[in-house]
Amino acid sequence: MINLIAAEVDRRAKDSPGWRPVAADQDGAKLPMLAASSEGLPPVWGNFDHMKRTELVFPPRLYEVIPGIYQVRGFDLSDLTFVRGKTGWILFDPLVSAETARAAWKLFQDHVGQGLPVSAVIYSHTHVDHWGGVRGLLKEEDVRSGKVPVIAPVDFLSHTISENVYAGNAMNRRLFYQYGLLLPGAPHGYVGQGLGQRASAGSVGLIAPTRLVEKPIEEFEVDGVRMIFQNTPNTEAPREMNTYIPDMKALWMAENVIASLHNVYTLRGAPVRDPLNWSKYIAEALYRFGLDAEVMFASHHWPRWGNARIQEILRSQRDLYAHMNNQVLHLANQGITINQVHNVYEVPKSLQQKWDCRGYHGSPQHNSRGVVQRYLGFWDCNPATLIPLSPESSAPLYVEMMGGAEKILARGRQLHDEGQYLLASEIVNKLVQAEPQNQAAKELLADIFEQIGYQQENPGLRNSFLSGAYELRTGIPQGEMASSSSPDVVRAMTTELFLNFLAIRMDSRKAEGIRFTINLITPDNGEKFLVELDNATLTNIAGFQAKTPDLTLTIKRTDLEQTMVGAKTLDAQIADGTATIQGDASVLAKLASFMVDFDPRFEIMPGTKTKGLTLAHADPYEAVPRRTVAE
Repeated sequence: MINLIAAEVDRRAKDSPGWRPVAADQDGAKLPMLAASSEGLPPVWGNFDHMKRTELVFPPRLYEVIPGIYQVRGFDLSDLTFVRGKTGWILFDPLVSAETARAAWKLFQDHVGQGLPVSAVIYSHTHVDHWGGVRGLLKEEDVRSGKVPVIAPVDFLSHTISENVYAGNAMNRRLFYQYGLLLPGAPHGYVGQGLGQRASAGSVGLIAPTRLVEKPIEEFEVDGVRMIFQNTPNTEAPREMNTYIPDMKALWMAENVIASLHNVYTLRGAPVRDPLNWSKYIAEALYRFGLDAEVMFASHHWPRWGNARIQEILRSQRDLYAHMNNQVLHLANQGITINQVHNVYEVPKSLQQKWDCRGYHGSPQHNSRGVVQRYLGFWDCNPATLIPLSPESSAPLYVEMMGGAEKILARGRQLHDEGQYLLASEIVNKLVQAEPQNQAAKELLADIFEQIGYQQENPGLRNSFLSGAYELRTGIPQGEMASSSSPDVVRAMTTELFLNFLAIRMDSRKAEGIRFTINLITPDNGEKFLVELDNATLTNIAGFQAKTPDLTLTIKRTDLEQTMVGAKTLDAQIADGTATIQGDASVLAKLASFMVDFDPRFEIMPGTKTKGLTLAHADPYEAVPRRTVAE
């Protein structure tokens, strides 16, 4: 089937002057397909630009990488990999959801698995598409008993949780744009995500690792298979690791090397990644493992076979991130700003001709701006942009100076019809910002956004423009949104992280002029915290206690988790004696009154907020970081 798909992509490419097929075709064509899915997964529609790639990424099937290594691809955003161990199957990166992982395991067992159990699970890094489906494959008692080890890079849990908590609500709202969550699967809508298909919407679970890879290079056996782990912190994820299986000459590159340029700056929002560091870890993998490896595989896309091909891919990916880091800074040191660099920086022509270096997941445009942001921040050094007015405040003046709404609409339509979509968006966006209820303006801006989106090679850019158009036309969808937090993830939050999150939930305007101290004690794990409200700011420090606190709260950490996941309120825990307090009980009520619910569908485009939206109300002391995000 893959051979037919690759041939069809090649035939279409010959009819298109804008795209030349390269080695990714032959990589995909080499992958033997063992079994198709019987799960009835829906087809993915798309225009040619995206279908040429989606056809290779999508097929929900089981593939043999080499004898002893297999992958299920197309069930989720990521791949599930199986490596034959002495007693069973070692699993790399168990997808996003328990449902997709369970279905992949069934397909695998029906054709290859021989009834052998899961003997180990390896999480390559901290993003949810690499661990969220683990409960579809493992029982926690098998992990806790030591029967099945779960292996991950050092500091895995703390980074897994923290990346999704502090700005979690904003990240999830931005996912509607980057991942096109509201777009229909159609040529005019969603056609893929670059890394794979949409992240599945099933049950996310987390079983804590039982063995951490702590050293930069660490070798040990996993179910009788010798593995060499390479920690690569602060690359594609805050904590990530590559793995080499020397007896199979098989190199697992996690998500550090995929069949695309990745995100240095991800549109959902995250600290900007370090492309130079990323490049150096790829170079280390090349010279430590890549000179001997005969197959290279990863958590997305397809494997590469043959040492020459592996070296070629590793070198081009190394150079891709190094060039972006070095040459964006080269331009910045000549005065090119964050608002210009995306129109100036270019990936070298030699890398542009390599399919694995194209912008199918990250784009050169937003990544180059991210590099400037990483080193120099948001300001372009023009004082006029240093403390700008908010868009809705400055837009009325622009509209007035351009002669009013009708002139802007007329000129905007003319620019649209001439194909000058970016210029059209400049002026029509000002009108929408000034007049959020001007439906004609919103419809025109939606038309413009769609045309810009259709021209993008990068799915994240395409989805973002099309999502903006969708909301301009229909408004933000109505109805109640249930919390999408995973209880496993909430329970994995450290107490300090939970207290930090409460400080973010607190509306400081309500706390002006109020001061108190709380001693928090969790005796089952020996933790103590001093929590202090002063200057309308909630702070905490671990290991300290106030000599004369206003309140002392004593509660087991395991019981506190019941409040964190929303199963039992703190008031109820105090009422039944599960938690005890000494001092001024009104302090907790005051603090609770300062907490707010974050709107998971806050307005992005003006005039799109619809009436009748109902928020899922959270208890004041509930942790609601929302769903953990992929990539």
